[in-house]
Amino acid sequence: MKQPLVKLFKVIALVTAGFLVNSNATAINVKLTDYLAYIDVDHGGEQVRVQRIQDVEHKLDDGFAKTSRKCPPFCIQPMKVAPGVTTIGEAEIFRFMDRELASGTGLIIDARTSSWYQKGTIPGSINIPFTNFTASEEAPETIKALETTGAVRRGETSWLIRSFEKLMAKFGLFGADKKTDKWDFSNAKKLVLWCNGPWCGQSPRAIKGLLEHGYPAEKIAYYRGGMQMWKVLGLTVVIPENTEAVVMKSR
Repeated sequence: MKQPLVKLFKVIALVTAGFLVNSNATAINVKLTDYLAYIDVDHGGEQVRVQRIQDVEHKLDDGFAKTSRKCPPFCIQPMKVAPGVTTIGEAEIFRFMDRELASGTGLIIDARTSSWYQKGTIPGSINIPFTNFTASEEAPETIKALETTGAVRRGETSWLIRSFEKLMAKFGLFGADKKTDKWDFSNAKKLVLWCNGPWCGQSPRAIKGLLEHGYPAEKIAYYRGGMQMWKVLGLTVVIPENTEAVVMKSR
């Protein structure tokens, strides 16, 4: 593991410990939900604790405190980004972290460009920029991105087989509705995609790209709140390469 990343998680441990009077969850006054004080998630092979800043006077002072951005391009996104795709909030992400992410059946994707990712990401997320999903099917970055989700690239498929699969897909048989000429999404993972917030179009574009490639809509969730709402709620942020500005910095 890179030395900066090792240092990062050491600092995370110290910062997190500073917010806890003791290891008892009841010492946390600002919980995630009424039944959940925190959740530990795997991030790059290390455990990171997702919890909220305990200082109830804390306020944002960075770019995510802004109320307005020029539109276009930073226009308010619809609540429903595409048919069949579920829009979720923070509580649903916690559940996803505890279930799908922990079991390896799901991925949380930071769909922003890498420069945004380097400034801070949601624990447990992997960075696949939206452009990797919107490129052509034959683009190397698209192939790599889709394979990361668990999709399997298919070889040459005969006209007869595809005709049969399309017929079976109408009846929902043999998982034929999870296959295209190029890809088999039968064992693809459930995905949560997010970007900078309700005004950011990066994850919606990634989702639309996935759908165009044939990714099943029911396996995709859209966290519309993104980094804006994540920070507003004082939730843990991991900064991949920076060991100084780490997580949940209280004032």
